[in-house]
Amino acid sequence: MNLKDKLDQVDIFHRVGRCADELGLETYVVGGYVRDLILKRESKDIDFVCVGSGIALATKVAESFEQHVPLSVFKNFGTAMIKLDDWEVEFVGARKESYRADSRKPLVEDGTLQEDQERRDFTINAMAISVNAHNFGEMIDPFEGMKDIKRKVIKTPTDPNVTFSDDPLRMMRAIRFASQLNFDIDPDTFDSIIKNAERLSIISAERIIDELNKMILVDKPSYGFKLLFASNLLHQFFPEMVALQGVDSVGDKSHKDNFYHTLQVLDNISTTTDNLWLRWAAIIHDIAKPATKRFNEKVGWTFHGHEDKGARLTPGIFRRMKLPMDERMKYVQKLVRLHLRPIALVSDKVTDSAIRRLLFDAGDDIDDLMKLCRADVTSKNNNKVVKYLANFDKVEQKIIEVESSDHVRNFQPPVSGEEIMQMFGLEPSKIVGELKEEIKEAILEGQIQNNKEEAMDLLHKLAVLKKLK
Repeated sequence: MNLKDKLDQVDIFHRVGRCADELGLETYVVGGYVRDLILKRESKDIDFVCVGSGIALATKVAESFEQHVPLSVFKNFGTAMIKLDDWEVEFVGARKESYRADSRKPLVEDGTLQEDQERRDFTINAMAISVNAHNFGEMIDPFEGMKDIKRKVIKTPTDPNVTFSDDPLRMMRAIRFASQLNFDIDPDTFDSIIKNAERLSIISAERIIDELNKMILVDKPSYGFKLLFASNLLHQFFPEMVALQGVDSVGDKSHKDNFYHTLQVLDNISTTTDNLWLRWAAIIHDIAKPATKRFNEKVGWTFHGHEDKGARLTPGIFRRMKLPMDERMKYVQKLVRLHLRPIALVSDKVTDSAIRRLLFDAGDDIDDLMKLCRADVTSKNNNKVVKYLANFDKVEQKIIEVESSDHVRNFQPPVSGEEIMQMFGLEPSKIVGELKEEIKEAILEGQIQNNKEEAMDLLHKLAVLKKLK
């Protein structure tokens, strides 16, 4: 099926074409929709460009429906949008742009279709298909975007140095598209990204993180991170991750490259979850290894305490990168802090007490923590990987058994502080907290069951010892 036949099947294209003909406007569907149509990717965003007023065209299209169609007009930008079920349809007049050196906000003027295509970021996004009746379905592809789709290449339509200097966010977009589509980046385009990497400094952290999160959510996010590293873009906004790269050696003792280990963990976990924040936990889990790296003559390289320091670093990374400072950050921070705990339990001698404490600390995030720990098992020795994962099976089975009998996930004390104060006539004080802590410890150690009756018995015994009655 050719492109014209595909457009024929969707009413909006003929409807827009009829309205455009009535207004005498040369009109095209452009950009991402055209690219995705060729790639057979689903897309719910349609962009139309007309040589004239996009707002006038949008208004006429909205009025052409018998039912009410929501119309949003953005006069300052010369754009308008209508919503049709799941579709978002945007209209804009063809324009040309010029930039100042200290800003990515362009000076915009009315332009021709060719000038509009020249301002597009990449050749694969610069194709246009006419919707006017006389040449409906005709492709206008001055920069050979179709050829680049077949070659699987990301390339700028004009001089990449101008493209990226004008709008440095396009460097992030180049890598994001390469990641999402599994394309290569044209050598001249990539060289220009390297040359202009420092220009990323004029882009807001919010725009950068939006592109980065889209890269993180692809099937194999390591590809995008390798391109970010090789292009020096990663160095501009995530120096902590860059610091993971490299291997130190003393004699015959060396450690693994923690940058590439982190990417392997990220790819591993991406096969089991689409949870962006669990993927972020994979990215940050070893972030403090450079700061905790030490050499010991007997055991070689160590990273003692990197999990705790990594958890302490997490809020600062989130704040600087404009990631959410809410429960999502706390979730990532918890997983970073706990990511070594299940590994320490990979033993036939694991105790119920250790499992209870893990369940207590992880709460409802225990399943995600175990996914992270499984993803963290990376080795060139496949037998070693198989053995570790089999041991994790035992730990998970133990978790199921302990949780079913002891119910310590999201632990709530069986006796409240108010009940303790009422029982012994106490005011709010340190002793109340100490009694609650002793009950919790007794449950986690398996000395009593997690129920009110046994907790009350222990309380009475503690009261005698502490001379509360």
